Amino acid sequence: MPAKRVNALRHCMGAAMLVLTLSGCDMIQQQLGIEDPGAKAARTDAEGKAVGGACRQSGRAIEDCYSIYSWLPKAPIYEGWRDMDAYMRENKIETVEPQLPPASAPGTRRRAATSGGTASEAKPDRSAAEKH
Repeated sequence: MPAKRVNALRHCMGAAMLVLTLSGCDMIQQQLGIEDPGAKAARTDAEGKAVGGACRQSGRAIEDCYSIYSWLPKAPIYEGWRDMDAYMRENKIETVEPQLPPASAPGTRRRAATSGGTASEAKPDRSAAEKH
């Protein structure tokens, strides 16, 4: 084979490998945990609307909702709160008092509530009582 054909074949093979590699970028990003900025923005927007609606339904003020869910953007929270407010007024729905404390920010841990004693202090040892 002439050298020109070998070089042309190498170039075609290189271009084909490049095309195949680039076509798998979405899969590679997904496997590496890299999120598409557009998908992340859409997810955050939907979460903000849901949180805003839930805040309104539970009777929380919009300012409280902003401070509790500070990691979410304010615009979608307000939009969800406003939409739920209109829905509740139209359908004469009363607020539902929250039963649980507000969620903590992502990446933070809640401290476990201490009951003042351990489980062993709460229940006496039956085997010790049976020995006497």
